[in-house]
Amino acid sequence: MTAATEVDARAIRRIAFNHRLSHWDVKLSPYLYISPFFIVFALIGLFPLGYTAWVSLHDWNLIGGQGDFVGLENFQTVLAQPYFWISLRNTFSIFLLSAVPQVIAAIAIAAVLDFNLRGKTFWRMGVLLPYVVAPVAVALIFNDLFGDKYGVINQLLNTVGLESIRWHVDVIPSHFAIATMVNFRWTGYNALIFLAAMQAVPRDYYEAAIIDGAGRWRTFWSLTVPLMRPTIIFVIITSTIGGLQIFDEPRMFDQYGQGGASRQWQTLTLYIYELGWNQRNFGRASAVSWLLFLIIILIAALNFYISRKISATSDKAIKVRPIKARGIS
Repeated sequence: MTAATEVDARAIRRIAFNHRLSHWDVKLSPYLYISPFFIVFALIGLFPLGYTAWVSLHDWNLIGGQGDFVGLENFQTVLAQPYFWISLRNTFSIFLLSAVPQVIAAIAIAAVLDFNLRGKTFWRMGVLLPYVVAPVAVALIFNDLFGDKYGVINQLLNTVGLESIRWHVDVIPSHFAIATMVNFRWTGYNALIFLAAMQAVPRDYYEAAIIDGAGRWRTFWSLTVPLMRPTIIFVIITSTIGGLQIFDEPRMFDQYGQGGASRQWQTLTLYIYELGWNQRNFGRASAVSWLLFLIIILIAALNFYISRKISATSDKAIKVRPIKARGIS
């Protein structure tokens, strides 16, 4: 083999290697770019989830550490406790009192912010201000508002001749007060998400609807809401996940942080905290954590299924019936 032939063969091998390297780069680069998210998620998401499942199957004490393998005994013990079902009731009650009004109010606020307001940037940043405030500060402020004896709301009720409401004694009033804290903090945040979805709707659609004689309400209900349906589904699912894991507001609603003397507003997260740090039983606390996880998955899947069904039905209706003139349904 001559020197020229050897140089040509070396160049061909170099070109082939560069070609394979370029092919690997095209195939692997996208996965390398998104790998940090999955690595972090595996460390702070999947690993704690799996480790909690392992702890729930053992007699695990805060001081003594891992004990004997007990299988599903922790789950059976927890499900037999009345406090678990009381906490589950409170969790769903506070969730419904906060999530439903929150989504409705957020859509209404987003519709107002979508108008051509003066100082619209100021108003849009203003609705996000409650989200920036620390949950502890929000709880302290609302504790003054919902105080049983000297609360601002009860004083106003007494001024007009009405009796005081026992916010920290009765079940429904306490749930309403905690739900008000949640709505105060999260409504503006969700309103900005809805506002972004509204502004993504092409303005040509609105112009065509106005030309057809549709009013503002008719346009909003028959055009804006259907087009922002994916965002509504996203907010509903995220509100479900966050609402069922509520902790800060009920924890700070009184000075003891145990959910009331009779557990009037103790949520599942507070119950987990009591089992883990007060009773020092990490096995049962992990069992409740996994039950809460399964409940969240079930409710989120149910929300997604119902939303998709409503979405499919509405899409068919929109295809059959276009936006009509004002006053015609």
